[in-house]
Amino acid sequence: MLKKISRRRLLVAGGAAGLVMLTAPVGAALGLTGSSSPQARPTPTNSAPGGPKWEAPSRPGLKRAATGYLAYVALAGGYNVSTVDAASHTILATDIKTDAAQGVAATPDGKKLYVADTGQYDVLVVNAVDHGERTVHVGPYPKDVAVSPDGTKVYVAVTGGDTGPGGSDTIAVIDTATDTVVHQIQVGTTPRKVVFSRDGARAYVTCEDRVSVIDVAKGRVIHTFRDKAGPQGIAVDPAGRTLYVTEPMAGRVSVIDADTGRTRQRIAAGDQPWAVDVTPDGARAYVTQMNDDTVAVIDTASRKITGQIAVGKLPESVAVTPDGREVWVGNGFSGSVSVIDVASGAVIATIAGGTGTKPIDAEPLGIAFAKAP
Repeated sequence: MLKKISRRRLLVAGGAAGLVMLTAPVGAALGLTGSSSPQARPTPTNSAPGGPKWEAPSRPGLKRAATGYLAYVALAGGYNVSTVDAASHTILATDIKTDAAQGVAATPDGKKLYVADTGQYDVLVVNAVDHGERTVHVGPYPKDVAVSPDGTKVYVAVTGGDTGPGGSDTIAVIDTATDTVVHQIQVGTTPRKVVFSRDGARAYVTCEDRVSVIDVAKGRVIHTFRDKAGPQGIAVDPAGRTLYVTEPMAGRVSVIDADTGRTRQRIAAGDQPWAVDVTPDGARAYVTQMNDDTVAVIDTASRKITGQIAVGKLPESVAVTPDGREVWVGNGFSGSVSVIDVASGAVIATIAGGTGTKPIDAEPLGIAFAKAP
């Protein structure tokens, strides 16, 4: 039986204003309503009292990661994307300014970063080498971005309104060579999350009542898997055969055949399972249980939950490091990132903004890893 989502999330909306309690997805609190192609763009609210709350340490000369790759954390309430050394868990920079960004992704070579600037109608493109920036108009309130494995395309989930009439049903396709929108793909209402298969042949999009399967070469939807439970998070196993889809209203994770759409198993989870990611070897899936302040560990062979890991308050995003050794969890209410060691199943670090931080202003909703350019 489906239950109504009751999210204990607080989001700073409109700068100095008070706190808005959400009982619906974040789009409602941001005022994401109306036509899918309104004429006027919203005014950024990047100047809330106190400003962005994650701060880079004052270390002369500390400009890039000391190891092989970086983490980019989109802070929806902090109005920036922070750059973090993935090995030392050290904040390197907070200079990418945004308007309530929720999604972030990088090209395979780590040279370009794409940010879903959710409070605007654009994707922000950042050159990770010279720090130049430009915007690409995609439509109202983009929520998620994903870069194809070959680095040639970016898929953008354009939410438009929240749900129902006025909600967008569009995936905007950006060509990374020109950084222009070259195509639009119609999917279901209110696209939420998008993920590519490892070979880049397909992309999968969760929408209000379905999962849309896109043939990337053809640039169109080839399958629609209906899901009245309201799919939210999605991950695909390395072989491209299995999807893991969170269904918060039903309190479960569905294991779905990526070719046929047949549900292989429904795994009962905690309160509000929200985001999901799979380890590079495909052995485990990690699911944030938003209202339980925990992460569930799923053994993909047995399709059973084998562990529960306590993290920060209101975990809403999750990403496994490229080497498969760590799982990073964005805690929406705590305003921090919990780092889980895969081998031990323990939280080994907590990344936050330093002295004077007001955690509620951060809200890390997107995490991406990339090679240091």
